[in-house]
Amino acid sequence: MTDKITNPVLELGIELLSKASVTPRDEGCQNIIAKRLKAAGFRCKHLRFGEVDNLWATCTNSKKVNGPLIVFAGHTDVVPTGPAEDWLSPPFVPEIREGYLYARGAADMKSSLAAMVVATERFVIDYPDHPGEIAFLVTSDEEGEAQNGTVKVVEYLQNKNCHMDYCIVGEPSSQNQLGDTIRNGRRGSLNGHITIRGKQGHVAYPHLAVNPIHQAASVLNEFLCCEWAPADDYFPETSLQISNIHSGTGANNVIPGSLSASFNFRFNPKQTPEQLIEITESLFTKSALDFKIDWNLSGLPFVTPEGLLTDAVTRAVQQACGIATKLSTSGGTSDGRFIAPTGAQVVEVGPVNATIHMVNECVKLDDLALLEQVYYLTLVNLLVAIPEASETDPNSVDRVEP
Repeated sequence: MTDKITNPVLELGIELLSKASVTPRDEGCQNIIAKRLKAAGFRCKHLRFGEVDNLWATCTNSKKVNGPLIVFAGHTDVVPTGPAEDWLSPPFVPEIREGYLYARGAADMKSSLAAMVVATERFVIDYPDHPGEIAFLVTSDEEGEAQNGTVKVVEYLQNKNCHMDYCIVGEPSSQNQLGDTIRNGRRGSLNGHITIRGKQGHVAYPHLAVNPIHQAASVLNEFLCCEWAPADDYFPETSLQISNIHSGTGANNVIPGSLSASFNFRFNPKQTPEQLIEITESLFTKSALDFKIDWNLSGLPFVTPEGLLTDAVTRAVQQACGIATKLSTSGGTSDGRFIAPTGAQVVEVGPVNATIHMVNECVKLDDLALLEQVYYLTLVNLLVAIPEASETDPNSVDRVEP
């Protein structure tokens, strides 16, 4: 790969990327991270829920902490690779080509984790008497069902009366170059699966059957033409997408007996899940269809308004990358949806997302050092550049041992 690695983020990133941690497996990644953090003075607690590995690690200078609790959050699990033969190099054998590091998880999001660890190691050496507390929340259940990962760790922390003030999630937020976009929120996600029941029969005798495809065509079109909540200062408009439709037996002379379809709402706070459900079910009910809809809410919308955290990260991007960033709430869901309801301010900042979940996923080598600098300067901006705010924080609490 290379004769000598001099970039500490690249070195740690390669070690993590070599682990085939397809969700929900961790494959030892969190042990690698914990070993590094322990050497930097962190106390580490491994929390396993079901088949999911989670890590909670904290570092502070005293039992009584005057200052905020800043959490770096991320995941060690990755999505499946797809056909390995479609990759130019094996997906779990990291390879450097033409200034990029290729491997599954390079952008989403093991490079972020490596940069977070190295940035924190550097910060605690440079500022051993820093106020506040730094923590890591790492899971192997972000790309999968997300039932035994961050959401369970948050419950654990709440039971310990541990309050997170600021959280930096390492999701790949950047669009065209590192730091050009910071996610300060996300839309909610509501999934629906509808089954429309007809009556199977012979295509030559349609009067003896009920074709659910014909029944569904007009109402599905009306469904797609509905106007949902418009955009506002923080959020794009609510959107609806039908992702799957299935009907038929495979034979061209059989009228099917049922049709099923899956759809998803990405919704902003102007509409609640209950309102979306009511509108949808009313629409199908008035069409006199024999139907059933199963619902699954995978996340509520959240937003972190402009303030101390967004200012600190925006300033860090300007200092490290020399560019102005923009705040955005677009994109999919992230584990920030489990952390924001605790009252913590949450932002996401990470690599360029152009190749995430794709074959030949990659990250630009030069971005590794820049990302570490962004995380390092964010800590400086929150804990050192404004020490007066940290030292007089009225929300300071006794931190709980992990």
